[in-house]
Amino acid sequence: MLDAAELFAPGDAVIIDCRFVLGQPTAGRGQYLAGHIPGAHYLDLEEDLSGPVGRHGGRHPLPAPGKLAARLAALGIGLDTPVVAYDDSRFAFAARLWWLMRALGYRPPRLLNGGYQGWLAAGGSASTAAPVPRPCPPPAVGDYRGYCNIDHLRQLQAAGAVLLDSREPRRFAGVEEPIDPVAGHIPGALNVPWQRVSDDSGRLRDTTALAEHFAAVPEGVKRIVYCGSGVTACVNLYALAQLGDDDALLYPGSWSDWCSYLPAAS
Repeated sequence: MLDAAELFAPGDAVIIDCRFVLGQPTAGRGQYLAGHIPGAHYLDLEEDLSGPVGRHGGRHPLPAPGKLAARLAALGIGLDTPVVAYDDSRFAFAARLWWLMRALGYRPPRLLNGGYQGWLAAGGSASTAAPVPRPCPPPAVGDYRGYCNIDHLRQLQAAGAVLLDSREPRRFAGVEEPIDPVAGHIPGALNVPWQRVSDDSGRLRDTTALAEHFAAVPEGVKRIVYCGSGVTACVNLYALAQLGDDDALLYPGSWSDWCSYLPAAS
């Protein structure tokens, strides 16, 4: 985690703007072009931080590891490059980059506390200038670590793993479903809404509050985190990592993958 004041002297860090608006795929880039932290490059959730969508696999599949590594290298990011990532959505999209990089063996980026608005509130200026990247050779990377597909999820759940559904309570309860064709949640999952990781200003809550956020989750069991499409689940995974749990798994396909196997979704 990084406070905005520390960004006034970023050193060698590569700054990444991850702003995005679900349902408005060009809005995030438009926000970036209208004003961003000086020196920041833009990575798009659907173009850069997700792979092609298929019948199964969810709405935001993981990008191919080699393709992501090449995209990062084009911005000068190698395995040990310091990176600062931010968004304007309470870590919703910056945490996705954090998870992807960590899962591929990169030095995890530091997330900007309070996001872009926190930067402006701290006296930071906005820039519309496009920074000039300093590319580096793309590193050799393997597959992502720390995730499971639907079959592995079922096996782990049968062995006692607990599922954490990161969506809003009304979506979890099946009262409403604005995106996916089926409402509800994976049987046995607990609801731990991702928005409660931060306060209304988009700042990460302290460790006491984060521990309370996960208070209903049993200790000593494998944790699998999901949401609608594997994006905002990464906020809960980031919070768990702040509490020392680096072993929780992401179910990238999340509810959008799970419900694609249900008869009502076909």
